[in-house]
Order: sequence, then C-alpha cells, then structure tokens
Amino acid sequence: MSHPAGHARERLGPVSPRGLHNLLPPVVAWLITNLVSWLVAKESVAGDGSEVAYWSTGGRRRWDSAHYLSIAKTGYEMFWCRDRYPNFRDVMCGNVAWFPGYPMSVRAASATGISYEVSAVVVTEVSLFGMFAMLWWLLGARLTWATGLTLAIGTVFPGGIYFHAIFPIATGTLALLVCIVGVKRNSWAVAAAGGFVAASCYPVGAVAVDMLLLSAFFAWQKDTWPIRFAKAGMSAALAGCGILWTKWLMWQATGHWNAYEILQKSSYTQGDLRQPFGEMRKAYAFPFSDWYRPEGHLPWLVEHSLTAHRTQLWLNTAFILLILATAAVLLVRNRRLEVEEWAALILTLAIFFLPFFAGAEMSWYRNHAQMFVGLILVGRMSRWVQVPLLAFCSIQYALLGAMFFSGVLV
Repeated sequence: MSHPAGHARERLGPVSPRGLHNLLPPVVAWLITNLVSWLVAKESVAGDGSEVAYWSTGGRRRWDSAHYLSIAKTGYEMFWCRDRYPNFRDVMCGNVAWFPGYPMSVRAASATGISYEVSAVVVTEVSLFGMFAMLWWLLGARLTWATGLTLAIGTVFPGGIYFHAIFPIATGTLALLVCIVGVKRNSWAVAAAGGFVAASCYPVGAVAVDMLLLSAFFAWQKDTWPIRFAKAGMSAALAGCGILWTKWLMWQATGHWNAYEILQKSSYTQGDLRQPFGEMRKAYAFPFSDWYRPEGHLPWLVEHSLTAHRTQLWLNTAFILLILATAAVLLVRNRRLEVEEWAALILTLAIFFLPFFAGAEMSWYRNHAQMFVGLILVGRMSRWVQVPLLAFCSIQYALLGAMFFSGVLV
C-alpha cells in the first residue's frame, strides 16, 4: 500500500530552497477546490442567482455561522431564552457553545475596514490556502504522482465543503498542520502555537494536546529522554491554554467558568461521554431529508443527495481503515514511522472518534473534515489506492456540497 522505503525517504528529505518557494501546486489546489465548490453550488440552487450563490457571503452561512459572527462583533453572552423570547422553551440561549479562535481572527481582519461577513470568508479562504501550503511542505514539496494525487484528494476531501463556509474548520485544520510542522521541525514553540490555535478554534482541536503529550515517544529524538518529556509537556500545556483562554473569555462575559458546559447541557443535552458506536448509529439515521427538506422543485443533484451524510460516514470509516493499513505497512517495511506520520495518525484517529464520544449527532461530518491532516499518510499510499479514493471523494464532495448549499445540512 505504500511506496518503497527509499522513495518515501527521498520525498521526505530536506526540502530545497527552490521547493520551499514553489507554491504553484498549493495555489492550483486552492483554485480547483473553489472551482469545484462553485460548480456544486451552481447545480444545487434552483432559480435565478444560482451562479453567484457560492461567491456571496450568504451562500457560505449556515446555522452556527451566525454565532461565530456575533462573537466577532459583540463578544459572548448567555441568557435564559424566555427572557427575550416569551414563547421559547425554558432553556439557556447565547453563543458560549462556540469557541473564540476563529471569531477573534474575523474581528482582527475586520479592522481593515471590510465587513465582518467578508472578513469571515477571507479568513476561511486564507486558512484553506495555508492548509494546502502546509500539506505540500509536509509531503516534501516535490511534485510526483503521489503528492499530486494527494493534493487532488485534498481539493475534494470528505466534509471539505466546510473549508469554504463561515465556520472555523479551515482555520482549525491549518493550526493542526502547523502543530505537526512544529513537531517535525523540532520546534516545541511552533507546535504549541499551532495547538493553542487549534484548541481555541473548535472543540475537536483539543486533540492536539493529546498528540503533543504523546510526542515524547516519537519526536524530539535528538534530545535526551528528560528533554523530550519536557518539550512534549510544555508544548501540550501551552496548547491547552487555548481552552483556558476560551473559558476566560466566556467567564469575563457571563460570570461563569463553565458557561460552555451550562449551555451545552441545557440546550443540546450534551456534555457527558457517550457510547461512540451507538452515537454512530444515531448520526447515520438522522432524518435530514425530513427535517430540512427544501420546498418546491429540487435540482437533480440535491434530490439525490438528501441522505449523503450516510455515504459520508461510510467513506470516512473507509478513510480511517486506509490510514491504519498504510501506517501498518510502513511499520512493517520501514520498521518505523516518520514524526509527521505518527502525528497525523494520532490526530486522525482522535478526530474520527471524538465527535461520537461527545454526541455530535448533527455536526460530526464537519468535525471529521479536520481529518484532512491524514492526507500526510495518503501521500504514502500506492497510486492504485489513491486514484479510487480520489474518485469516491469527488462524488461524495458533490453530494455533501449539494446538501450544504441547499440548506439541508446545518
């Protein structure tokens, strides 16, 4: 499933200055993923104006986007729903269930004078380009069949439609890749910075803390064991400060250190650990097509995509199995994994399972988009695996994208 060890080492060897400055492949990948997303949007919206739906800020907003924008504009708040909406059920309302890393980036971008909505799209797209640039570097920054096909899979990555939305998915994924780069370059400060941003952007980003703790066993190999544990511990602790910063901002606004947990439990009955395989079954059976079915005539692509979250789960599961198989083959052939391969393996597995432990019944597919980091291991796969994977990802990207742009996904 992987290429011979010698070829892998050649691709992952020192990158020449020319290679570092060769940004054409990630630029092309970024342009292609926008083109593909635009075509999906165009085929998913009926009536006049479908051509511009993707390029408008409204076309990239879905439910939680309003909360991220409200945090960027006015900060955090939490209140009893009935205090403002008399006919609402007696639960807590507010925006403290959403993390601040992305909204604070949007606020910073808006200081240039552009609107918050446009700033949100700019931050998202810049982050997406950064993802391709980081992935390109981690693949060795040399164009081969393996690296080219890996970038191609990245343009239609499962759940990747949220890399273009007003959501923190692209920013958080970029931060995870920066964290991996830090570990690979033996820079605990860079790793900690990436982990901090990842943990402050999205709950799933907290998996960076676990990876950094475990990094003592596969990274920092030029150091003695005490130094390795110190670097792993310091980087993990600083990354965890992203969560502390999140809680501090919420406490400043609401007076509750546990504001996030209060709102999650009150409004979404979340906060406790779930049985993951039971949550998978619930997520698979969720009736999106009944709850959020658009009215009127549906375009062909939308009509055939209303249950695409089910094929998404099958594809994501297959992706995890391929990652595990690739890592096993590399361990057998090379008797070791590279630092970035260990980091990608740990993060990908954690990202896959964490939403089901937390009970993310209606949002696991955008959590799983951050498995993009697993493409580091996809670059080690045989072409006979990469080409079918690209085909399946392309089909699924169109289906899930149609669900998104038609308003079926939340």
